[in-house]
Amino acid sequence: MILITGAAGFIGSYLTGYYNRRGRADLILVDDFSRPDKAANYQNKQYQYLIKREALFDHLKREKPPVSAVLHIGARTDTTETDVALFDRLNLAYSQKLWIYCTERQIPLIYASSAATYGGGEHGYSDRHEIVPLLKPLNPYGQSKQDFDLWVLAQKERPPFWAGLKFFNVYGPNEYHKGRMASVVFHTVNQIRQSGKMKLFRSHRPDFKDGEQARDFIYVRDVAAMVDFLLKNRPASGLYNIGTGRARTFRDLVTATFRAMGREPVIEFMDTPADIRDNYQYFTQAEMTKLLRTGYDRPVTGLEEGIADYVQNYLLTRTIF
Repeated sequence: MILITGAAGFIGSYLTGYYNRRGRADLILVDDFSRPDKAANYQNKQYQYLIKREALFDHLKREKPPVSAVLHIGARTDTTETDVALFDRLNLAYSQKLWIYCTERQIPLIYASSAATYGGGEHGYSDRHEIVPLLKPLNPYGQSKQDFDLWVLAQKERPPFWAGLKFFNVYGPNEYHKGRMASVVFHTVNQIRQSGKMKLFRSHRPDFKDGEQARDFIYVRDVAAMVDFLLKNRPASGLYNIGTGRARTFRDLVTATFRAMGREPVIEFMDTPADIRDNYQYFTQAEMTKLLRTGYDRPVTGLEEGIADYVQNYLLTRTIF
């Protein structure tokens, strides 16, 4: 039985559907299920238990379900949130409790770290453990993920297999509820529908032109495949980047979204909001050597292909996957 946290969220619900489509319903889904806008992400999924986040550990103690693996995807992910105590409770302390649970029962654990731990990229984007203490995240969210990574690496008692996944910029179905934190693809489709154009953040650095800020965008379909590979094959435990290994510009992404909607690009620029301007990442690109050395050889979805699939088969039809 696989326990999935964040099961009402974007990646967690996609993983639930991924396993359902492969004939698995022996799932424990965990999240804050109080939000109506997230209900569609799990209502039609198959599972054994649906557990509120705060009730999980009491449930595990009382029911003692035969958990074979934990996919800890749930987290507070708002990069504009400044309440450090909130991140300490939801992203650090809760994760530590799951680690201890998996260690005591020798259950494999895969958890969501983040590319936000890399900060401004001054130390590169390698998932080697030696550089982790040097990293300086740009916001409390990234710091909470960094704090848990550091705590994990300091532990002597560990699950039989563990992997901390540094997700880069994931886009794809089931992110309808994310609001400001949804992918730029999602926001581009909405803006095109409303105004026929898309506004991108203007560059506030002389070394980047407007729209040339670049990220490693990865389709959620590839994320699920990488998670499943690690869970099945259990290579060396450690931190793993989850990206494509190729940075693309926001202009590329928006242009591909217009094309997927059958429109000519109309792009305008606006100042980056003041509350995120000083902590804005201008470039990210995953170093994927470690994952590839495990034998993972599935080609990643190209940006244009992924956007076309997402826009035409999900966003324009509002399909949940």
